[in-house]
Amino acid sequence: MLLQNLRAKMSARLSGDREAGFTLIELLVVMLILGILAAIALPAFFNQKDKAGDAKAKETAHSAQVAMETCATDNNGSYATCDTLAELAAIEPTLTGAPVALNPAPTATTYTIVVTSDTAGQRFTIANNAGVLTFTCVVAGRGGCPTGGNWSR
Repeated sequence: MLLQNLRAKMSARLSGDREAGFTLIELLVVMLILGILAAIALPAFFNQKDKAGDAKAKETAHSAQVAMETCATDNNGSYATCDTLAELAAIEPTLTGAPVALNPAPTATTYTIVVTSDTAGQRFTIANNAGVLTFTCVVAGRGGCPTGGNWSR
């Protein structure tokens, strides 16, 4: 008799006669797992967007640095004559309209390039002081700015 009941239940389940579905507990467990995965993935996604904007700003700063060096080469090694963004944009057209500043104004042996990122408050700086280059950023530990506040090309 036990065997007949077991066979009847198995055939009913296999033939689809019995109504089947998920229990409330199973649905809650699945929702909990999805919530945990979303909580892990979303902050990582937003951080990647900040890093991408910062990478664009770093590349713009590097392009401005190359344009500044080219301008100085064309002017007997002096950075002082390369004191406007229009002069740099004439050498490197991608700098037209870019958020680049020369602050303070270049001297014969020094210049400082500051680029503002799409990330709020993030600025990347390349400073050349008589051949010694420094790469700094404002908000250390966020986006593409390392914890120490120094970045490299």
